[in-house]
Amino acid sequence: MSISSAIVSARSGLDAVGARADIVATNVANASTPGYVRRALTVSETILGQQTAGVQVNGIERSTNARLTAERRLLASDFAQAEILSSSWASLSQRIGEDIESSTLFQNLSNFETALRDAALSPESTTHANQVVQSANSLVTEFNMLGDLINERRFQADQDIANSVDIVNASLREIQDLNRSLASLDQTTAQAAALFDERGRVLDRISEHIPIQTFERDSGAIDVLTVEGVYLVAGPARTIEFTPTNTMSPDFTVAGGDLSGLTVDGVDITPGATTFGAVSSGSLGALFTLRDTDLTNLQDQLDTMAQDMIDRFTDPAIDPTLLVGDPGLFLDNNPAAGAGVASRLQVNALVDPAQGGASWRLRDGLGAVAQGNPGDNTILTNLVGALEQVRTVTQPGLQGSYNASDLIAQLGALAGQQRVQNEAVRSSVTLQHDAVKQVELEETGVDIETEMQDLLLIEQAYAANARVLEAASQMINQLMQI
Repeated sequence: MSISSAIVSARSGLDAVGARADIVATNVANASTPGYVRRALTVSETILGQQTAGVQVNGIERSTNARLTAERRLLASDFAQAEILSSSWASLSQRIGEDIESSTLFQNLSNFETALRDAALSPESTTHANQVVQSANSLVTEFNMLGDLINERRFQADQDIANSVDIVNASLREIQDLNRSLASLDQTTAQAAALFDERGRVLDRISEHIPIQTFERDSGAIDVLTVEGVYLVAGPARTIEFTPTNTMSPDFTVAGGDLSGLTVDGVDITPGATTFGAVSSGSLGALFTLRDTDLTNLQDQLDTMAQDMIDRFTDPAIDPTLLVGDPGLFLDNNPAAGAGVASRLQVNALVDPAQGGASWRLRDGLGAVAQGNPGDNTILTNLVGALEQVRTVTQPGLQGSYNASDLIAQLGALAGQQRVQNEAVRSSVTLQHDAVKQVELEETGVDIETEMQDLLLIEQAYAANARVLEAASQMINQLMQI
């Protein structure tokens, strides 16, 4: 090898070592940066005229693992869904109460029943009669509040869906722009590596809301699809269509046209729909489950309990002053409205002094126009019996026969079951997600110890190439002295 060849080789070696040092420094600096993928310098031997002429830098290589990343993103969608459902049911269960001690609704019913029994023992007591009305109003208020809470949660879920759709649509447009930028770059450059990392972060963001898969093109661009096969990005980004509601009513449904689903270019991807493109998980899957399934089921069950309270006291056999079809102690202020009985439940104004009625009608009958025998407790005793009567319920989730208190107790039990089930799913998905994330991190993330070891090798290579240059310089000086 000639002196000039040695100098050229050593110089190229120094250039490569310097580039490797830059890569190591970048890796270390970004060791804790979310979405950063470890980088390495790729080099190859330079051959000129069948002779070695040092090394050349080919570019930057990212330590990716497409299979692990795809699996982690799918699990991220499942995790986001489980997290929303679990936290929502934990909150609902806490508000409703999982047992009779923590259930405000059950406690109000118990107070109402106690007041009725006291009034039956002392039918002449105005104080006891007023206590019955007061406890009945408290029971109604709790029904109203729970019904309104469920409706508010459905409305909030609808608004959250709109927010998620906006985030996904904005992210899809970012993917479109990043695809275009990468298509115009050498994919082995540091600039391209940074754009690949940024695109990965955007895909991670999308996967929290909707499960996706990607297909790479030779240009460096990618297509983005739902796991069910609906294209979201194929060249241009497509738009997920959703129209949030301005108000919410218990009887609003997607099928009835009151609530919006999700569509992409006319393809229905609404979670829970029977179409091929229905989204299966992610935050959107959870929010649609809450809005259209879980909360509506809970509303139906609460309405069943409210209607049961109405029906128990409408029998003329309990109160002979009632005609068939007349409302009893409790009533629905708009029975034609359908769903939402719990929110519309109220105490019959005939017995409520605050509404212009008189509490003595509890003793003498709702249809009585004047007070009767103050010692007659027949109707009051019948009212107590109505609470104790075992009635058959066919509402899904509540099938069985119950007296009033047993039926009310079921609401907390159902909420508790939902909480436990969703917490179990979240725990399972969390373990899977964290395990895959850790494996992916080990393959694609930055290991500081490894980078430091590489830095030592770089230092040695730098010293070796510098030594070659120094030796070549000394040889040239000796030649010049001849």
